[in-house]
Amino acid sequence: MRRSEQKTEDTWDLESLYESHEDWQKDYDELSALVPRLEAFRVSFAQTDDKIYETLCAVEDFARRLEKNETYAFLKLESDGLDAENQRCAALASSLGARFQEAVSWLDPALMGTDEEKLRLWLSQERFAPYRVYVNKVLRMKEHTLSAAEERIMALNSEAASAVSDAFNDLNDIDLDFGQINGDRLTHAGYSFFMHSSDEQVRRQAYSQLYEEYYQHRHVLSRLYAGSINQDIFEAKARGYSSCLDAALFEDNIPSSVYSNLIDTVHENFDVLHRYYRLRAELLRKDRLNHWDVYVPMVSDQKVNIPYTEAVDLISRAVSVLGDEYTAVLRRGLTQDRWVDRYENEGKRSGAFSAGSFSGKPFILTSYRQDLLDSVFTLIHEGGHSMHSYYSAKNNPFLSYNYTIFEAEVASTFNEELLSRYMIRNAGDENMKAFLIAKRLDDIVATFFRQTMFAEFELLAHQEVEKGGAATLDWLLKCYRNLLDQYFGPSVSLDDRSALECLRIPHFYRAFYVWKYATGLSAAFTLADRVLCGGERERNDYLAFLSSGGSQYPLDSLAKAGADLRKKESIEAAVKAFSGLLDQLEAITRG
Repeated sequence: MRRSEQKTEDTWDLESLYESHEDWQKDYDELSALVPRLEAFRVSFAQTDDKIYETLCAVEDFARRLEKNETYAFLKLESDGLDAENQRCAALASSLGARFQEAVSWLDPALMGTDEEKLRLWLSQERFAPYRVYVNKVLRMKEHTLSAAEERIMALNSEAASAVSDAFNDLNDIDLDFGQINGDRLTHAGYSFFMHSSDEQVRRQAYSQLYEEYYQHRHVLSRLYAGSINQDIFEAKARGYSSCLDAALFEDNIPSSVYSNLIDTVHENFDVLHRYYRLRAELLRKDRLNHWDVYVPMVSDQKVNIPYTEAVDLISRAVSVLGDEYTAVLRRGLTQDRWVDRYENEGKRSGAFSAGSFSGKPFILTSYRQDLLDSVFTLIHEGGHSMHSYYSAKNNPFLSYNYTIFEAEVASTFNEELLSRYMIRNAGDENMKAFLIAKRLDDIVATFFRQTMFAEFELLAHQEVEKGGAATLDWLLKCYRNLLDQYFGPSVSLDDRSALECLRIPHFYRAFYVWKYATGLSAAFTLADRVLCGGERERNDYLAFLSSGGSQYPLDSLAKAGADLRKKESIEAAVKAFSGLLDQLEAITRG
């Protein structure tokens, strides 16, 4: 449908940010005029407690307003990227954000240049309470922070640096045309639907059409990804990191051993993953699977029809273990408070996400389909993100309310685990139980094993360029094909088009992001066991984790909640859960 055809109650409440476009424009104009004043603080900046406090207050006020302004423009664009006005506003907001970064690029070096003993003494004053976490994290980044002049250059480059990802998104979400199948337009969301079809001819056709379009644009797509890798390397080298991976992990204080442990753990357990594909082939009555067979439900005789309102009821029951407040807030957010932009329309971004601002609602974008159980799991997944944002904003000052992406993927996959266990426990018969277990196995493959394969590909691609090689089209396809062979094993037959998948993953333009899905799921299994098998203390430990925001480093906040990802056994939790579910499905289907 067109955006104009959406019902208001099915869209997110952006009017809660700005009542009208004119209000947004007025705020944008005021913020634009204020940018030079932020730069002026540099001239008058003196290393005294009063001046530092005054500067931090001004920067916080501007940043809080800017976040709201950017969020509105971003969400308008994501809901309808074809609208020229949305494109204009998003470009303006992006430019304003870049100007803000340029105007305050001197601040962190100035704080680092302040006598640290005096600075920490001043931070002990009560008025500095909202800024302590921020300043302490700034001081930790001193080793990789450049001079004021160099930071200004980095800030000036930020808008240009996003060009490759912006170009990919426009090409992927707007320009690529995958044709039609049985009269329905083939879109990204529709592709997932067709891959779940019980008709192999439909699956094969959707697969062929999608990858034919990517094949026709393979050279520009590979060039765009290579450009993204080069940008990552530039930033890592400029800031003195030993590698792009170290640059990605340093800010969150995560040792590279956690990343390597994830990949090593999966490699050590390829046998259980290959066992899954053998069972999948067996249940689909095939000697070997094709690439278009790996997503169709293994137990396909259970039809799903869950309208949005029924999905909200189901989600509410599943998360009730977290208490009345959590359940009520999430339920209102998914319904009358209009956190969610529910259905697909032309120009709307594919996939799903949660995004908001400190002073606004934690909005959710999705493309809900009542005939796909995935849609229910996507909704509770993004609901986990949004509730994390809700508790973080409620319990932390602005400059330290943002939690890390590493922690975010715990909150979302934790909710998915609650839903899965609730539905399996309440399955009406063995067929439904088998269907739900098979669904959960598929989800673990997607979230844990598949994301780890993506993470390994990202690491190999960056390392190839870092050591002097080139991420050419041929190299990318060969590397990715080798990983596909390792992960899928002998039960899956791949063809020449299969490796083109590496050119269509949006998350690759946020380097070293996807591995957090896998570690998040591992932590989620551990924490779900604690909450479901525990009592008030375990529930409160988890809610305290949601409420911690950005006040702690992620490994510390998770360890306090009961999941220490520094230990390899925590990462192995996902493999153990997967193997146990596989045992159950084999027993039901072979019994």
